[in-house]
Amino acid sequence: MEHPLKNIEGYNVILASNSPRRKELLGQLGISFTTRVLNDIDESFPADMPADNVAEYISKKKADAYRQCMADNELIITADTIVVSNNKILGKPVDADDAHKMLRELSGHAHQVITGVTITTTQFSKSFSSVTDVNFAELSDEEIDYYIENYKPFDKAGAYGIQEWIGCVAVSGMVGSYYNVMGLPIFKLYQELKEIL
Repeated sequence: MEHPLKNIEGYNVILASNSPRRKELLGQLGISFTTRVLNDIDESFPADMPADNVAEYISKKKADAYRQCMADNELIITADTIVVSNNKILGKPVDADDAHKMLRELSGHAHQVITGVTITTTQFSKSFSSVTDVNFAELSDEEIDYYIENYKPFDKAGAYGIQEWIGCVAVSGMVGSYYNVMGLPIFKLYQELKEIL
């Protein structure tokens, strides 16, 4: 039986990410892909840019960097995920203290997780964003410290991974895609690939 995205077989699909979560999610689509990571991509953005535009803007910057060295038959997927709390972007924590501050801010409040994705070939480029509203229950300092010590969420925006322990004990509800919070809005990506191909 042919894959529903049969036209994708004409492309060498590349996931431009080191994230094990993104690799896992893209793998669940059942398409063949490889990963490629360029170092030192500039992920800065204008200081006055609205927070909800930032993830998509950075995914486009990443795509531009890969476009310099891509072959004709390649389709590259770039993505960037941010956490927004009170209109403030929470990036990856620099250390345990920073992670604690972020989780303390998220505790007992709602926040947004936004992932920007860009699909690029030598012929076209398409970008989109996915937004998930996440509600966090009140967390004690003991719960926050336990999570940081045991899961070391220093590679995650907002200092948490929803698929880990903290997702079970802190996430009281959400509106939008769970997979988006993991780092790749796989439903929307599939729909976009269907439309493009």
